[in-house]
Amino acid sequence: MNLIEIERTLRQLRLSGMADTLSTRVMEAQVGQPPFLETLANLLQDELDRRRSRLTERRYKRSGLDERPTLADFDWRFNPKLPRAACFELHTLKFVGEGANALIIGKPGTGKSHVAKAVAYQATLQGYDVRHVEADTEFARYGLASAPEQAGLLKGWIEPDLLILDDLFLARRIADVSAELLQAIVHQRYKLRRAIVITSNRVVQDWGKYLGDATMATTILDRLMHRCSMLEFEGRSYRLKEAAARIAVTPEQA
Repeated sequence: MNLIEIERTLRQLRLSGMADTLSTRVMEAQVGQPPFLETLANLLQDELDRRRSRLTERRYKRSGLDERPTLADFDWRFNPKLPRAACFELHTLKFVGEGANALIIGKPGTGKSHVAKAVAYQATLQGYDVRHVEADTEFARYGLASAPEQAGLLKGWIEPDLLILDDLFLARRIADVSAELLQAIVHQRYKLRRAIVITSNRVVQDWGKYLGDATMATTILDRLMHRCSMLEFEGRSYRLKEAAARIAVTPEQA
């Protein structure tokens, strides 16, 4: 076989990682004359790296994330009183392996969603199955779905290793069907010891009002907080800061 035929055969065997780097590895071998096993090992590593990259990309697409934030690109100096150590502890993902939860509660614009998404993205990189959900929007969609569609949505929120419910109670009062859905999600994931991260502008003491049922709120919080980290975000709004900076730019500067 010549080089083109070998590359074609590799692709037929679905070894595209090896096929993509074959010519480079051949040139490397001709120039440096490394042992055959070293060249073979490099080609096998290329294949493994390609497969890992594809798996990571599939997990990211399945997660529902719309960006790839990290804690490194977060401006911790703007609100120095944020619980930085607790955020980095979440980022270790120990709580996911333990089936624990996290509640990130605080004022709008203080970075709650950024931290939750950074944790979710890190989890996809580490091989976990993740779902990120804009809570109020997706719960409303669930309420309008048919029974089979609802079953599929619920399954998609129960099965992942990590579920992010972002901006819960953004619209204050949620519909009864949404409240019942939240209770079902928390209850089933609690039994399966699967982790949840919830971000919300609403303090937990008021959840009964937003659910329309104080007993239901107690039931939900009882399970959520049994194994849970509570992070409180106070401070100024990053979004208002960015808006003020844009307004401050003169037409000449723009």
